[in-house]
Amino acid sequence: MEHEPKIYTVAAYKGGVGKTTIASELAYVMGAVLLDLDWDRGNATRAWGYRTEQRATAPLLDAIESGRVPRPLAGRRKADLVPCHEDFVDMQPEPDTMAGLVEKWAASWQRDVVIDTHPGGSPSTLGAMSAAHRIIVPAPFGEKEHEALEGMVDQLADYPLMVIPSRVPSVPPARDIERLRRITSQAGVAVGPPVSHYVWMPRRTRRMAVSAPPVTKQGQPFAEEIAAVAEAVRV
Repeated sequence: MEHEPKIYTVAAYKGGVGKTTIASELAYVMGAVLLDLDWDRGNATRAWGYRTEQRATAPLLDAIESGRVPRPLAGRRKADLVPCHEDFVDMQPEPDTMAGLVEKWAASWQRDVVIDTHPGGSPSTLGAMSAAHRIIVPAPFGEKEHEALEGMVDQLADYPLMVIPSRVPSVPPARDIERLRRITSQAGVAVGPPVSHYVWMPRRTRRMAVSAPPVTKQGQPFAEEIAAVAEAVRV
């Protein structure tokens, strides 16, 4: 019997919320293909170690143009990757087409897929969300962050959203906890396990997943939080 692949889309209407880190780590711990649809240079593709300027081909663009299924790049102690390309911003399919491609690729790979998306509501992001069995929404605490989250859940309340409190300080302000509770409860949106704020994360230069064994003492709390998120989002 064939496996029915699941599609998990990590999306947010605001950048800088921890989306790419969560997507990359979830793809690794879930054994899923990491499909990168974020064309900006701070994306999962570059964090993985792939440099578009050093490559003669563009797997994502070539797959869209040719109609063929892209072959994920094998990751060593990190997720297998379909890398994005800067030109994807001008080559994005319309949402319905993007959704169909993602579903086709997942079925061909016979593997679950974690999609990292460009912040906001671009056509490819909307398509990736439309195809998703679960949409994972990282949500740091803060006024602007919560305004963006509120707008997103208002627009997408009928979608299978799960908000993941991200970059959570060790002692989060009570007002932020209450506002998150209000936003999600009013929209009927699930809230998953939190991911804490780690000051060392932005300085990290290693290209492997934090969750890849042997996990360092410094990375252990983060790896445990990602494992909890992976367990919660599985549907």
